[in-house]
Amino acid sequence: MTQEQSNKPDSRKDFIREIVAQDLEANTHGGKVVTRFPPEPNGYLHIGHAKSICLNFGIAAENQGVCHLRFDDTNPARENDKFVNAIEADMRWLGFDWGDLKFFASNYFEKLYGFAVDLIQAGKAFVCDQTAAEFVNSRGTPTRPGTESPWRHRSVEENLDLFSRMRQGEFEDSAKTLRAKIDMTSPNIHLRDPALYRIRKIAHHRTGDAWSIYPTYDFAHCLSDAIEGITHSICTLEFAVHRPLYDWMLENVPLPRPRPRQYEFARLNLSYTVLSKRKLIHLVDEKIVWGWDDPRMPTISGLRRRGITPDAIKTFCATVGVTKYDGLTEAALFEHCIRSDLNQKALRAMAVLKPLKVTIDNLPEGYFEELEAINNPENETAGNRSIPFSNELYIEETDFMETPPKKFFRLRPGGEVRLRYAYIMKCQEVVKNADGSIHHLHCTIDPDSKRGGATAGRRVKGTIHWVSATHAINAEVRLFDRLFTVEDPANDASGKEFTEFINPQSLTTLANCKLEPSLAAASPEAPYQFERTGYFCLDARDSTESHLVFNRTIALRDSWTAARQRTHAPAGK
Repeated sequence: MTQEQSNKPDSRKDFIREIVAQDLEANTHGGKVVTRFPPEPNGYLHIGHAKSICLNFGIAAENQGVCHLRFDDTNPARENDKFVNAIEADMRWLGFDWGDLKFFASNYFEKLYGFAVDLIQAGKAFVCDQTAAEFVNSRGTPTRPGTESPWRHRSVEENLDLFSRMRQGEFEDSAKTLRAKIDMTSPNIHLRDPALYRIRKIAHHRTGDAWSIYPTYDFAHCLSDAIEGITHSICTLEFAVHRPLYDWMLENVPLPRPRPRQYEFARLNLSYTVLSKRKLIHLVDEKIVWGWDDPRMPTISGLRRRGITPDAIKTFCATVGVTKYDGLTEAALFEHCIRSDLNQKALRAMAVLKPLKVTIDNLPEGYFEELEAINNPENETAGNRSIPFSNELYIEETDFMETPPKKFFRLRPGGEVRLRYAYIMKCQEVVKNADGSIHHLHCTIDPDSKRGGATAGRRVKGTIHWVSATHAINAEVRLFDRLFTVEDPANDASGKEFTEFINPQSLTTLANCKLEPSLAAASPEAPYQFERTGYFCLDARDSTESHLVFNRTIALRDSWTAARQRTHAPAGK
């Protein structure tokens, strides 16, 4: 998808787009629309970030505006260039381009320091010696007002001196903070003399050891917006209580008008998923998953490795929409968007994941012919491919039963099925191992039953996929499923830790799969539908020329609900 296509205006309006339209009509910002996406470089982007990216870049593109990429790098203890590079790579893969509008909060450290000095000189900020515990306790609770710090009434001169010495590294970590002087009785705790600067003697990934003090998010974010001329600062709902502080900062620091305004929308919450960065970091650090790009993770890199496309993610974000109310979006909606997208794009192929050998007795040893198969029936331009057919095949173990139940329309002793794109095949003999398990089958085909043959129109109830044993390539196939077993693992009513709901079936690895030979040339970015099985992609990280690994993106249909219903069905059902 091109940048122009990815930024195509969405005909569906939401309350933020309506605000932007009203501001343009009123010429509030001189006809400009400038938005920003401000990630912290302390982790990887996830599907929730994708919603914000689509919103911020989308609104800018729809109104001939611009969207900045600004890294909120104010916490050197957790941030590094690895995360910066990963964030940029994920955004480009999604199809977004910020051109030369890339910024860092650290670009403004000198300006922010100057703004803090302005507040001290105006008597609106002071240096506080309270410990972290004392600071928290003195702020009170929503029902109890805070109490003033003993150092709240220091003189301007003393505060300027102490703040300068904080910058010079004279004091130990956390020994002092710079706080705004607002209102310790405010019903909004965020206005009870919040911290503006704290001492952190930690090297910064961009500024090195130049600073011993770093601004807090609430101080740096709004002022960075103002410095960049942001018109609409779009945040998620948890920042609504921060908005009065956002406005207070802009009112009390000498800045030109018009000033940015903050607007909040509901963040994405997805069932059977956690999107808290803290929880995602825990999954990675505790090695519960392989890493940030584990295909079970909701990170953009994980979704990409799993074979989910940028179009599916964007369609999902547009479908969810922008509201003012938090809710839990069903994972099934995302899965529907994935299937709809891949159904149009994925090349078809045949792959046998649990192979059962079949010998066709009425074909000579070494028999070979090429048959024609459709690459994608949903896409006329996808064309056809040739697939080899021989006297020895592999079929799925589950496509044969010796004593099948009613309505089992696959292969049975003496029964017939149609081989996809090929012949009608009949089972003649079952050969077993010493332990009674099935070793292989002997079958025959109706040689006139393939396309164009005299009996091609003969109907049988079952059609199964297969691969030629002589020509099949070996592969490892990984079947991924939802990482958690409950809808809201972070807020489950049982009160258990979210890690207690890890799905033990979230990964199944099949080591001896047999695939049609066309898949030897598979590309990691190309989606494939393994017929009757699901959508898959080549794993770029773990595949080699001699060892192919395919990841299942998603099954052909949602089997999760049915499986859960069977597991929890009342007795007798």
